[in-house]
Amino acid sequence: MTNRLMPHRKALIATGVLLAATLAILFAMDRPPICTCGEIKLWHGVVHSSGNSQHITDWYSPSHFIHGIIMYGLAVLLWRKWALFGGKPAKWALPIAVLVEAAWEISENTPAVINRYREVTVSFGYSGDSILNSMADIGWMMAGFLLAARIPWKVSLAIAVFFELLTLWIIRDNLTLNVIMLFWPIEAIKQWQGMG
Repeated sequence: MTNRLMPHRKALIATGVLLAATLAILFAMDRPPICTCGEIKLWHGVVHSSGNSQHITDWYSPSHFIHGIIMYGLAVLLWRKWALFGGKPAKWALPIAVLVEAAWEISENTPAVINRYREVTVSFGYSGDSILNSMADIGWMMAGFLLAARIPWKVSLAIAVFFELLTLWIIRDNLTLNVIMLFWPIEAIKQWQGMG
């Protein structure tokens, strides 16, 4: 089943087109191409700083990697359902995942979502992502997706749990808490995160 979810040539071309379109949209939204500090870093590990979400990788990169694992798992489940009806959409799973992740990166950088992060999370000074960071986040999602396509699901699950626990321990945040705080904010969690 794993090989059936690997993208074919047309799906890879579609993925490239989606990436180019996302890049163009982020530029049209007037997002900064790189950190306004003028530097490009491979790693930026200070969460509560103006450099967070501005460089190639940061403590939120594991969340995007987990997005890829989750999207691959959903693709497997959907492929099983579609296969029962004779459909063959499985090889389009990667560009579909890229489309979803790109939609998130675009919406995440709208004023409404940026303000939501400022209001309900400990990201008080959050100003959105640089284009470099947004594109890297999509790349991390793709890496998670493609790795999950090559390893047993239990290993994928173990990696996701490891990353969730690691970032929870180090920065008091992870994908789970990010979703909770964005959609159903809990003041006690916000206060606990602010102590970190």
